[in-house]
Amino acid sequence: MLDRRELVARLLADRGDLLVVTGLGTATFDVAACGDHPLNFHLWSAMGSTAAVGLGLALARPDRRVAVITGDGDLLMGLGTLATIGVKQPANLSIVVLDNAHYAATGMQASHTAAGIDLAKTAEACRFAHVASLDDLAETAEMRKWLYGAVGPNFILARVASTKQPRVIPSRDGHAIKQRFLAASEAKQN
Repeated sequence: MLDRRELVARLLADRGDLLVVTGLGTATFDVAACGDHPLNFHLWSAMGSTAAVGLGLALARPDRRVAVITGDGDLLMGLGTLATIGVKQPANLSIVVLDNAHYAATGMQASHTAAGIDLAKTAEACRFAHVASLDDLAETAEMRKWLYGAVGPNFILARVASTKQPRVIPSRDGHAIKQRFLAASEAKQN
């Protein structure tokens, strides 16, 4: 099992103008542990909608790369969004699922992936352009190519350890997060 913090740090190192949407709980803490960034759009109390928000952003901003970083529990709650992504085929969208086989935000109950549901196979069935199950940090360099340049939609399932990590909690002010993200994403890139 991968260390989620190390994986996310490697994926987001030197991220440039990558737009990042994070799901409820630990995925947000993992991204926040990489440092505060105005191009992070953290969703609070939006269980199941992270991939849908990422899809909407990718469709609205086809000129920008969008990465959704979320957990298995969040994606399972909004599983139908994978089919919509498959139909819409946003070339600039990547979904990274940190699969610890638990609903960490609500008490570590086992998720459906603990019972064998394979989200990578689901993404394949939904016609994602690239799909991988990441089990080794050595594969991170290839996954970065997907995030920052491969024609998508791309899907990365990372099997991560269910160990407890210190919480790094970004702002919970939804209005401020939105305003900062919009301003930063509209800024001209050099």
